[in-house]
Amino acid sequence: MGRSSKDKRDIYYRLAKEEGWRARSAFKLLQLDEEFSLFKGVSRAVDLCAAPGSWSQVLSRKLRVKEEKKEEQKEEGGSEEVKIVAVDLQAMAPLPGVTQIQGDITKVSTAQEIIRHFEGRPADLVVCDGAPDVTGLHDVDEYIQAQLLLAALNITTHVLKPGGAFVAKIFRGKDVTLLYSQLKIFFSSVTCAKPRSSRNSSIEAFVVCQNYSPPEGYVPNMSNPLLDHCYDVDFNQLEGANRIIVPFLACGDLSAFDSDRTYPLQLDGRQQYRYTPPTQPPIRPPYQQASLLRKSNLLAREDASCQSPDQRLDQTTDQTTDQRLDQTRD
Repeated sequence: MGRSSKDKRDIYYRLAKEEGWRARSAFKLLQLDEEFSLFKGVSRAVDLCAAPGSWSQVLSRKLRVKEEKKEEQKEEGGSEEVKIVAVDLQAMAPLPGVTQIQGDITKVSTAQEIIRHFEGRPADLVVCDGAPDVTGLHDVDEYIQAQLLLAALNITTHVLKPGGAFVAKIFRGKDVTLLYSQLKIFFSSVTCAKPRSSRNSSIEAFVVCQNYSPPEGYVPNMSNPLLDHCYDVDFNQLEGANRIIVPFLACGDLSAFDSDRTYPLQLDGRQQYRYTPPTQPPIRPPYQQASLLRKSNLLAREDASCQSPDQRLDQTTDQTTDQRLDQTRD
């Protein structure tokens, strides 16, 4: 990406490589923090669906600033060590100060391992930038994303402390009000935010849930259903206490770069554009085996001299048939 596609002119894609971020999505979390001060007072953070690690990278850079001032703060009464845990099914290249767990966020064992890394203490902040492989069918994509968000919420109820914050990606669709109402059960403040670095052409947004306060007597349970399908199809048109309307907020300086605009490679006041490779290439890409075979010239087409007479005859017959069909069409 970036050599011959629109990403070459995507300003946030280029800035991410210049500043050493693993993905352009790092700017989304940075802009959310500018608006909501998510990192204030945070010493234990969890990044769900972390790979390739751009949000974990942001947490590492921002929260570990406290580590540099740790010696100074000890003299003033002590400071708490910053701990960051990243969870994903896929392996991820290591990051300084980040503990990685290769596990499933729908398993209670994963929640227990997170707490174990925090030495039995709950997290202050949980973030999730996970998303499914979109199909282009919006109804399907929105439903799968809703399931993923609620799975993240489910494990968050196991690891988040009262008063903590939860940030997750959401696809805004016709049934998004149902998600808002379920989030509102656990958080007193729920806001839907759209960072400046998120493309306007995308239906993605982020729910910023603050002040975690679960219902009295609530016991986290991984076996709970993620979505209750027994709701009215006209849920969004209901009036009364069940209807939840959350504020929508645009994050980031409005005079900043527009993620949907195509900028020239040579910007005013910036050095000449020069292609740079990604900060962290994939460590186990699905195309890795094909790349190795191609380097060994094992993916090349079979040479005609190595074909059997029957194969050459079939190939000649197919070519002749195609030519006759073309002449008939003409």
